[in-house]
Parts: sequence; C-alpha cells; structure tokens
Amino acid sequence: MTNLVNFQTTQKQFADHLRDPEVNLAPKGLEERRLKIYQDLIFKNVQTFLSGGFPILKSLYSGSDWDDMTRDFIRSHESHSPYFLEISQEFLKYLQEERGEHSCDPAFILELAHYEWVELALDVSEEQLPVSGSERLTDNVLSDHPRVSPLVWSLSYQYPVHRLGPQYQPQQPPTEPTFILVYRDRLDRVQFMESNALTVRLLNLLEADDALTGEQALLQLAEEMRHPNPQNLVQMGRDLLLKLQECDIIL
Repeated sequence: MTNLVNFQTTQKQFADHLRDPEVNLAPKGLEERRLKIYQDLIFKNVQTFLSGGFPILKSLYSGSDWDDMTRDFIRSHESHSPYFLEISQEFLKYLQEERGEHSCDPAFILELAHYEWVELALDVSEEQLPVSGSERLTDNVLSDHPRVSPLVWSLSYQYPVHRLGPQYQPQQPPTEPTFILVYRDRLDRVQFMESNALTVRLLNLLEADDALTGEQALLQLAEEMRHPNPQNLVQMGRDLLLKLQECDIIL
C-alpha cells in the first residue's frame, strides 16, 4: 500500500510539473531533457487541437499571446474528459469560467469561440437523420407535418460571428442580434445559414408541436405577429419551408 501511495504521489507531482513547470517541482531523479520532451509534447498536442478548433480566434492573436493562452489553459483548467475530441469543449469552459479579462482578448471572444466550437460539436454528434427517403417532405409542405432535424442548432449572438476576423473586429455589438442556423445535412456536412427571428420562431413552433402542419405553424406565427394578411405570410412561408427542407433542416 505504501508503494502505491508513493507512486500516486510521484505521478501527481509529475503531472503538476508538466502542467506548470515554473511553479511545481519535478519528482527527484528525472532527467531535465526527458521532462522537456514531455512538456513540449503536451503543449504542442493541445495547441494543435485548439488551433484546429478555433482558427478564426487564433488569427486574432499574436503568436506569443496565443502561446500564453494555451499555457494558461493547460496550467489552470481542470478537464473533466480524457478525450482529445473534447479539448475544444474544455477550452470553451475555460474561456467562459476561468479566463478572466486580458487586454489582448477581443470583446466578442466568448461568442466567437462558441460559434467555432459548434461546428465540431455537430460534426461528432451521434444523432442521425432518418435514412428512408420517405421521411423527406414533398412539395406539399403546407399540408405536411414538418419535423425539425435533431442536427440543427438555432443560435443567436450579439456580434455577427460569421463575419469576424482580422479585418473586422467591432468593439461594440450592433443594435440587432445575429441569428444563425448550424446544421449537419445528409452528406454529414456541417453547414451555416444566416437566419432571422421569424425563422427561429417558426422552427421553435414546429419543434414544440410535431402535430402542426406547415400552414398551421405559419398561421400561428402570423397571429403572433398580428400580420395584416396571414395568407400572404403563408405563401412566403411556403418558400422558406421548401428551402429548409432542401437543406435538411426540416424533415
């Protein structure tokens, strides 16, 4: 039992040193050259995943600032998943809960990071679309009962996250929010579609009641809007439903 305790103590000391070598001493008897190899492996592996998962966010930082953030993430964040694919989710938690304010961080860091993380989350989601072609709607989208795909996320942000980059970094959010549908189609491609509040509300109605026909959902939307000519909205809404169907956003 004593040997086991000693091993666990040494193992934790070794792990603490790799996470933060400037603060935590390495176990005695380990060659510095070997320790440096492990330190570099951890740093480079984690940074590779972060750079691949958040390419736009990375492009907004200098190399040294991005390195510092990676090291701070390794040093301070306690991950709850052993899977490499979930490093991006752990990094998002770090930004949301532990990062704090840094002068090099853009005002929209949390929204942009979430937007970039969603692509990976949908890409690896275990949800599947129905295989049968009969599950698709026909041209009779108004009389059919549209169902929202389990592989579509309806998102809203203060900042226009799909436009952010080195050449566009607003310091204040626009007056109007940005609505985006992120979805995975039948070819397992993750796609993005700029949306609006009405489309989001329509999807919410269909998701909440799968007994609604397309026309009933649109008429309910017209009633909520107090639209002066509900049938006009229904006809415009038919084109929207067909577009959503073509994209595999509704089934």
